[in-house]
Amino acid sequence: MSEAASPARPSVTLKLATSLDGRIALANGVSKWITGEAARDEVHRLRANHDAVIVGSETVLADDPLLTARTEPMPEKQPLRVVADSRGRVPASAKLFSTLEMGPVAIATLETMDLERWPSTKGLQFWMLPAGEGSSSVSLVEMMRSAQRAGVTSMMIEGGGQLAASFVRAGLVDRIEWFRAPVLLGGDGRPCLGGLSLETLEAAPRYRRVSVKEVGVDLWESYIRA
Repeated sequence: MSEAASPARPSVTLKLATSLDGRIALANGVSKWITGEAARDEVHRLRANHDAVIVGSETVLADDPLLTARTEPMPEKQPLRVVADSRGRVPASAKLFSTLEMGPVAIATLETMDLERWPSTKGLQFWMLPAGEGSSSVSLVEMMRSAQRAGVTSMMIEGGGQLAASFVRAGLVDRIEWFRAPVLLGGDGRPCLGGLSLETLEAAPRYRRVSVKEVGVDLWESYIRA
């Protein structure tokens, strides 16, 4: 049975916050804020409803996010914050490491990585993983298994485009929560999704829209796998 079809793996939601033309940042990396406050409030509620949130190292380097669920009232338990960092690029000064009292963090990295670059402290986990087949990045299959062992039943991807594309290519994205702002950033803006290496339209992953809602000036669309 493939990992995508396995009932044992955590469910995966892809959260996107983009311009109308599917961009997550300007060409220079500026992204705060594309969507409005009402949409960001909904994202915090989505975080609170997932066991884990995951980002790639590029997102941490660009935005230095907390990735906590800051709802009113605050949730009783914060999601596990996972960073996919195959090359050990996330600095020890990242906000994630200084806020471990708010909730745990897991670094998913290659099994050959030297861990001395990061602090050794309570609340910080390391998932030492092999590379995926034909890849220099961590195996998503093994990452999902590590997440399952950590008690994760639901996970939300929050960026960036390359990590999101990796999950889509692997057939692991079950649901998409797409927040779209009424602004155009153009072709030189950074796309929400990396390349999928498609050769036919028939091979394109397809999703079915299940809801549309206005949140402030933005549009929130929800999709499930078709």
